[in-house]
Amino acid sequence: MAFVEDHARRSPTDVFRLPWGTWCVRDTDLALKVLRDPLFNSGMSGFFGDMLPTREAQIGLGHAVRTTVRAYLPAYREAMTRAVAELPAVTPWPRTGLALVHRATADLLLRPGASPALRQLQARSVEAGMMRSPHLRHRARAEMLRSKRIAAATHHVAERRAEGIPTGAPRDVLDAILGACPEGVADQRAANLYLLLYRSIVSTVGYAVAWAVLQAGLHHPPGSPWPWPADQITREAARHRPVVWMVGRPVPRPATYGGIAFQPGTILSVSPYLLHHDRHHWDNPHRFRPERWAEPGEHGPYLPFSAGPFTCAGAAVAHTLITETVAALTAGSHLSVNGATMRPIVTDSAVPGPFELQRASAR
Repeated sequence: MAFVEDHARRSPTDVFRLPWGTWCVRDTDLALKVLRDPLFNSGMSGFFGDMLPTREAQIGLGHAVRTTVRAYLPAYREAMTRAVAELPAVTPWPRTGLALVHRATADLLLRPGASPALRQLQARSVEAGMMRSPHLRHRARAEMLRSKRIAAATHHVAERRAEGIPTGAPRDVLDAILGACPEGVADQRAANLYLLLYRSIVSTVGYAVAWAVLQAGLHHPPGSPWPWPADQITREAARHRPVVWMVGRPVPRPATYGGIAFQPGTILSVSPYLLHHDRHHWDNPHRFRPERWAEPGEHGPYLPFSAGPFTCAGAAVAHTLITETVAALTAGSHLSVNGATMRPIVTDSAVPGPFELQRASAR
């Protein structure tokens, strides 16, 4: 993060070139303008790639999954409470965050009794961690597991389509995806859509929870309850250490931003991390201070789930899932962290390094 901040600071223009060849908007006001610019946001969302034929299909599928997840929130709250109650006193993180979210969403992501083989492979993917590893050996193992998951998911999609998707409320996320997919989307493509949404839900929420408990634990003395509501912790953690630290897409048409002309296909990015730490828009931005969310005039640009037409369709639901998990962890407990550092591991996401979380009863 300091590396990108240094490049932004030294740039004489509002848009600067990154060492790997893409471009990033430095100026906060210009970044927000780009994210909302109809020209820059024309065409398809890069999140789904070419797996769906139209932007309308992308929007419809996103809304279908969001509605399904929202309906599951009461069950998630109960499942998370049970999962947290069974945790040992000391747990390894961020792996435990992923495991908690996976357990509490298991029946949402795949209905009970459906494809035990796929369910087992999903659990293995969570145990292995869900970020892109910087180590070649780990990436090779992850690719082997991914191939098995694609095969199992494709087989189950074919089975479910042969049975017929029931009318009415989806039984799980896969039902929502299959119900929203346009005709002609092949089984393997539908399976890839399912795995994409599965990873997005579990990893984004799980790693965001890990950042929340890590930062709150580091910024409060152990042995006493945290003084902040779970919602404030969640918001401030996502501001201070957003999991999605860079949002970019190819420029769809010739355009000029910050005095620089861009040709179609050039990757132009906005960094939520940079915007969240802009001292011209945030008071003391490098300080973790959850209470700022209860104070007027403290809020600068806040986009942990992007902004503009391509804002994550499930942003509000994701925030609720993260907050519910933090609330379950802190209920009746004093939390402290050991062996922690604020330095993130950065690949396609920015996730916390390993640390231990200790929970002691507040009674």
